[in-house]
Amino acid sequence: MKFGTGQSTLRVEDARLLTGQGRYTDDLARPGMLYGVTLRSPHAHAEIRSIDISAALEVPGVVAVYTHRDIAGYGPVPCLVPLSGDVKTPRLLLADDRVRFVGDGVAFVVAETREAARAGAEAIFVDYAELPVVASIAAALAPGAPAIWPEARSNSLFDWQVGDGAAVDAAIAAAPHVTRLKIIQNRIAPTSMEVRAALGEYATGEGFTLTTGSQGVAAMQGMLAKAVLNVAPDQVRVVTHDVGGGFGMKTFLYPEYALVLHAARHLGRPVKWTGERSDAFQTDTHGRAMESEAALALDAEGRILALKVETWSDLGAYQAQYGPAIQTVAGGRIMGGVYRIPAIHNLVHGVVTNTAPVDAYRGAGRPESAYIMERLIEAAARELGLAVDEIRAKNLLLPAELPHDNGLGLTFDIGNFPAVLERAKQVADWAGFPARKAAAAARGKLLGRGMAYYVEIAGGGGNEEHADVKVAADGHIEMAVGTQSNGQGHETVYAQVLAARLGVPMEQISIVQGDTTRMDVGGGTGGSRSMAFGGGAVLQSADDMIARGSALAAADLGSEVDYADGLFRARGSNATLSWAELASRHPGALDGRSRYLTKEGKPAPTFPNGCHIAEVELDPDTGVIAVTRYCLVDDFGVLVNPMLVEGQIHGGIAQGLGQAVIENIVYDNAGQLLTGSFMDYGVPRADMMPPAVLFETLNTPSPTNPLGVKGCGEAGTIGAMPSVMNAIIDALGGQQVEMPATPEKLWRLAQAAAGRKAA
Repeated sequence: MKFGTGQSTLRVEDARLLTGQGRYTDDLARPGMLYGVTLRSPHAHAEIRSIDISAALEVPGVVAVYTHRDIAGYGPVPCLVPLSGDVKTPRLLLADDRVRFVGDGVAFVVAETREAARAGAEAIFVDYAELPVVASIAAALAPGAPAIWPEARSNSLFDWQVGDGAAVDAAIAAAPHVTRLKIIQNRIAPTSMEVRAALGEYATGEGFTLTTGSQGVAAMQGMLAKAVLNVAPDQVRVVTHDVGGGFGMKTFLYPEYALVLHAARHLGRPVKWTGERSDAFQTDTHGRAMESEAALALDAEGRILALKVETWSDLGAYQAQYGPAIQTVAGGRIMGGVYRIPAIHNLVHGVVTNTAPVDAYRGAGRPESAYIMERLIEAAARELGLAVDEIRAKNLLLPAELPHDNGLGLTFDIGNFPAVLERAKQVADWAGFPARKAAAAARGKLLGRGMAYYVEIAGGGGNEEHADVKVAADGHIEMAVGTQSNGQGHETVYAQVLAARLGVPMEQISIVQGDTTRMDVGGGTGGSRSMAFGGGAVLQSADDMIARGSALAAADLGSEVDYADGLFRARGSNATLSWAELASRHPGALDGRSRYLTKEGKPAPTFPNGCHIAEVELDPDTGVIAVTRYCLVDDFGVLVNPMLVEGQIHGGIAQGLGQAVIENIVYDNAGQLLTGSFMDYGVPRADMMPPAVLFETLNTPSPTNPLGVKGCGEAGTIGAMPSVMNAIIDALGGQQVEMPATPEKLWRLAQAAAGRKAA
């Protein structure tokens, strides 16, 4: 059918968004609405001796100023996966006696206008007593380092490990060859196009309403109600309209979301807070921020014997909501990829520093693990004198070896990794690279080629999703889902799935999301889970609709019925009933909520995988690079909308490329953020992207969900970071370089390689 699954239909939401009819949080206005501004700490670590708000209250237009003592009855922002045992790191809505990073909230000012609120914040006097600062992993772990949390044994709050350490150590000790690397993964700011904003409202007898850009309203409702506001969940409504980018960061609860609700209840008027870009750089959760020491043991022919990785993960000043899980249970179990590795051990230390909290950023641990493995395997190939494709081919798991227990708690279920690798080489014209390299050399440029074979765990951690349907008298079908689009195109792909199952036009369907009064359950959007789980719920809902409709139609027609193409047809006659006719005859009888539960009710991850090949041309006289070719072949299972999948890949590549060559959050030794604006923090631009991205898929449907899909949202980022960096290293003749590979770094390395003295 037209626009069913597997077809590249245009997004139905684009007409609204491209004509300025999108509805974002800061677009909203309410009668009598007030405006909030957070006063933030200018110090990375300090005691708060006193706060004087008297001058702020005299500023014209200021209505209220809140400090910690005004909101002491609320809970802190919760850490949902604390790995530090009895040591807690509570992030209060407003700091009490101590601030722990530049940007920590100290007071919340509410006024008639934003300008008055800003002026009020500037009028507050805070008496700080500065404390020693540890603004890096090295500083936090140095002997005698000042403690950020004195109740902890050190600034290293936990040690998490998985795998067989003894077997790995024995294999490394006996191995003919061991490749060792120290790998640094730079701290990244999400920099979503739409900054965070929140609108708080309160009505007696009805409770709170929070409107904010999120990646799922149900989870936020529960956290706000139970962990922070100490009220029943039905007393908190959370609404999300359009969202201008999330990348993991908008999954989380931030202090301002509770503060606007408190102020709205206290003042009896709606209160809106919209962050500045400086708020975003200072306080949105950052990503990556880790240092690793990795060792890969191999035999003389290049077959992997063991992998050992030890990582120090920067958590920031507080354990964020999922922060401790990112390099551990989320990404730590995928270490080693889909290579045949007899023994693996992965050890992660969670370290606190006087910096912004770190949490999930596109890929959430999986890009970090793939980056370590793909850097290691290319370095090993050079040391052993093997081709980078040859060493991978020797070690990739074969289809006959699946399912495969990776030794870290995951079982790879299905795939054809060698076939994907070979097809990627064909797409990339692997054999033609030497000629392109020679041509670049003739122009005075250094051409390098990098490969990366990645796998990620997508959709892990959940086991169900719901969908709720209503059929109007005109036959229009409205379906509510518990995930949340941040630009992925959910309104389109869910409609495609439902239209294909029901055999009705997509125009007859609308998808709604982002309101807990309409759908109060759901895991939200993150970890590339939406189509596997939300799509399963849509299919279940369609089947339940057909069952309800068949029962009603059979009773009305006095006969058993068959369903096809939107019509219930009586057997043995031409009598039919449509959805509109049934809905008119039986108002509300077709409506209902359906629950999709994974097999055996257990988490059912999928394992998207693929091979990325990048070619990078380096100008040794300037250090400037250009990605001249970029090719990839992915296994995403069944594609619901191939065009939207390709769009996800393009965006992911841009973010991976950005981290590889330009993005970097930098703090000085005093914990001051040096890259707190777009004047200082580089983001990828259109002219940095390759002239074309050659993209194909070679798919094996996932057996874990009824659509057979695998996640695709993180894949571009996961493959881009190591393939681009490996290409840069290849252009430099194998000299190792860490992200971001800025022109200054590359110029110095190129000059050194050429025997010139870098100034």
